[in-house]
Amino acid sequence: MRGGLTGEIGRGLCVFLGIAQRDTPENARRLAEKVTQLRIFPDPNGKMNLSLKEVAGELLIVSQFTLYGDTRGGNRPSYAEAAKPELAKQLYEVFINSCRERCPRVATGSFQAQMEVRLTNDGPVTLMCYSGE
Repeated sequence: MRGGLTGEIGRGLCVFLGIAQRDTPENARRLAEKVTQLRIFPDPNGKMNLSLKEVAGELLIVSQFTLYGDTRGGNRPSYAEAAKPELAKQLYEVFINSCRERCPRVATGSFQAQMEVRLTNDGPVTLMCYSGE
């Protein structure tokens, strides 16, 4: 790995965070609340019923502007919907800080960096979460 290890967690969630031009600090705070309260971890009966806090889980947050890559117009994705770096960095930090208020262990990637992300997905759960607009 070129730049060394930036963030690492144990049991928890890996959040790939895409930020759109229309997003606001309030969107980032609402999304942090939603992500940290999702009831997606198994309870003793195996039912997805527990939140990150209830399982003492951790968060790894990675900025991912390519989530806004629009391929409807051809073979080259358009990133017109993605926030410009200045806004995206500001909202990325708002999201991180809001998560840190709710979760004791939050690790991050490096904003606007080429990163190698390794993930072990325990179960077939991958969700798209929105701030509620």
